[in-house]
Amino acid sequence: MTNKSKHHFETRAIHVGNHSNIRTGSVSPAIHLTSTYEQDGLGRDRGFDYSRAINPTRQRLESNIATLEEGKHAISFSSGMAAITALFQTLKQCDHIIVSRNVYGGTYRVFDQVLSNHGLTFDFVDTRDLNSIESSIRPETKILFLETPTNPLLEISDISAISSICKEHNIIVAVDNTFMSPYGQRPISLGADIVMHSGTKHIGGHSDIISGLLITSNKSLADQLYFIQKAAGAVPSPFDCWLLLRSTKTLSLRVQQSAENAKEIAEWLTNQPIVTEVIYPGLESHPQHKLAKMQQLTPNGDVIYGSLISIRLKDEKARDQFIEKINIFTFAESLGGVESLVCVPYDMTHGSVPDDMKIKMGITPTLIRLSIGIENVNDLKRDLKFALQELIVSE
Repeated sequence: MTNKSKHHFETRAIHVGNHSNIRTGSVSPAIHLTSTYEQDGLGRDRGFDYSRAINPTRQRLESNIATLEEGKHAISFSSGMAAITALFQTLKQCDHIIVSRNVYGGTYRVFDQVLSNHGLTFDFVDTRDLNSIESSIRPETKILFLETPTNPLLEISDISAISSICKEHNIIVAVDNTFMSPYGQRPISLGADIVMHSGTKHIGGHSDIISGLLITSNKSLADQLYFIQKAAGAVPSPFDCWLLLRSTKTLSLRVQQSAENAKEIAEWLTNQPIVTEVIYPGLESHPQHKLAKMQQLTPNGDVIYGSLISIRLKDEKARDQFIEKINIFTFAESLGGVESLVCVPYDMTHGSVPDDMKIKMGITPTLIRLSIGIENVNDLKRDLKFALQELIVSE
């Protein structure tokens, strides 16, 4: 296949990095499970020397992810947190970073308890407010780290507007695109400099891989990240790279179906009196609903609102009874898999965030996050209906 970059997203997801084996013709490419490579003499290798530095299977994955995010370079890591850490290892002591206030708890933890010990400074800002961003910029500000939609409140920030502000100040815009996947949002095309993914989520899609990815079109930044990948060594295994390549083939189908399920469920939940609040960008009640319609688009230009829904119940007793009665939904952390999950961010994904900070943002003990999978939507609604009805009966 030629000119793959000109093909549609779904075609590139299947074919880029997945060419058949030249010698055997196997349609599924080989996994290069090797740590080292035979060389033909001193200084004469065949393009590979040691798999921490370079591996053919990892290269194929990186070419695949780069094209899906409409970037030129992708750098893969052993976890999402390893990818985030690598990005900030490009900075120096006393550099300043602006961060979306409602980031994933693990991101907050590595900033607050690890990277701050190395002389980096962080300001957690409501990035929905452009004035708050501008007033937080300092001469030493190097990166604005944006999560949109945020975890778990699904706050949405304007990537294009923020990128324009940051370009005026020579600040790198990095976007955690985990919640939307490359199918639902492509920040580089909106002006961002770098995109981060926890590949564990939508990209892996089957709850069986831990992975992290960084994508950029900035060659200088990419070269720094490739060096850190090699030097620090937090690389994914060849087998995990192969699994991710397998998974991106169905990425569009999985993300589309889970988002359709989520929209139907969110609308249904708004009519359940026992639920005190439903947070979902696809609802007109969401404060950034109009922004979501402009920013969260499939490669074909269709609006997509994602597969995450957050709901509130009246008290912790109702929360615990709901979790006990739910059946198809699995009570577990993570998101973006084919199966539906439910968690309590206050104690689980955001357990490391100070309690007063969580409450101030609205991450309360009664907030429940639903990650909607690709099961039959009627079965999912029936499961939720049963758990919610049990709450009504118990009142």
